[in-house]
Amino acid sequence: MPNRFTENARILSEEQLSNLRYYKYQAVDKSPVSKYVLRHYWDWAIKLFPMWIAPNLITLLGLFFMIFNVILVVIFTPDLGVDGPRWIYFSFAAGLWLYSTFDNVDGRQARRTGTSSPLGELFDHGCDSVNCAFVAILQAAGMGMGHTVQSATLAIITALGFYLSTIEEYHTGVLYLGYVNGPTEGLILSCIVFIISGIKGPELWQLPLSKLFASVPSCVQDATMADIFVYGLAFFFIFTHLPVCIHTIYLSCRQKREEFWPVVLHEFTPIVAFSLLCYAWLQSPYSYILSSEHLILFITTTGIIFGRIASKVIIAHLTKSHFPTFSNLMIPLSVGVVLVEFPRLLHINPILSPRAEFLYLWAFFAFAVVSYLRWAFIIINQFCDYLDIQCLKIPYKANRNGKGRERTPLLREQEEGHVYGSSSA
Repeated sequence: MPNRFTENARILSEEQLSNLRYYKYQAVDKSPVSKYVLRHYWDWAIKLFPMWIAPNLITLLGLFFMIFNVILVVIFTPDLGVDGPRWIYFSFAAGLWLYSTFDNVDGRQARRTGTSSPLGELFDHGCDSVNCAFVAILQAAGMGMGHTVQSATLAIITALGFYLSTIEEYHTGVLYLGYVNGPTEGLILSCIVFIISGIKGPELWQLPLSKLFASVPSCVQDATMADIFVYGLAFFFIFTHLPVCIHTIYLSCRQKREEFWPVVLHEFTPIVAFSLLCYAWLQSPYSYILSSEHLILFITTTGIIFGRIASKVIIAHLTKSHFPTFSNLMIPLSVGVVLVEFPRLLHINPILSPRAEFLYLWAFFAFAVVSYLRWAFIIINQFCDYLDIQCLKIPYKANRNGKGRERTPLLREQEEGHVYGSSSA
């Protein structure tokens, strides 16, 4: 039975919830690394988890590895510089690898316990969306990038890549990962970077290429390995990921006989607005986020906003709803931009002092966390009430052959697709 909280606070309509009956998880991972190597590792790793642990709990525990390492960054290398203790970079590698492992075995746990559901995909991908900010923070700290535009660019590109994959799945109903993709090869590359930083120190990534290699083209002699990492990430996003996603959306629109450009403009509006607002705030001469080294707080806060934006798209996909275009968490982000941009536009004295901006950021962070958690709690409860399941608990004992209890008629109708890579509970 629905509890009093969800009766008084409902976000999803009955029509949206009823559309969950059409849910069918489908995913394709073309990566040879996933198919021929990691798949066997994940099949082994799932045997380490007891049958009583809920798939969504596995997902959440994996996210805690990332949160723990972000806390280490705040404590030991808050300047995102090169002076962190060597062991911390090995912790980054271990945390990211464990997050990926937990993220890929939760779906296997759902299948072996008979608890696959639409909530699993929402919970899995919702954690992934928030984790985009955490990955960017660790990458910036792992390569000693400091509180710079370069570090902020990492966070924006990571969010853009995830968002495009999410709207692609919204159109096609299939989560598609290419032959080389971020959750597999990108993650392995990041872990290798962290390990090298642990051995050689993060200052290695800040050395000019001319000091690392005997022969370097003059146009990139002063570039660092960190520059190559960020520019390479941007290059592959612009020339591989972006065109493929847009082409897929175009084919979907043509199949559904929808106008392509209005759809693109409508669905790109949230992420474009989000990115431009972040850029406008950081580049303003009246903002002190970079100079006062508050970028970790800024990326974490805006990462929560992005998690809300991406999760709403995932919900729209699961409930066959119209594409969402607005989140109330964009309001304090817009207010922050107004406060730092108005003095430049109107040629007046700064509105915010460094301390005032810092306090505003903390208030923004607190509001974002509370708002996001309340929203997520309501959504999860509505899913659980409708599907007659629990989010972080298996309310029965699975039998020895792993088939668990008889599932509800709705869940019995839903067959889960197979994927080598990201999976859902």
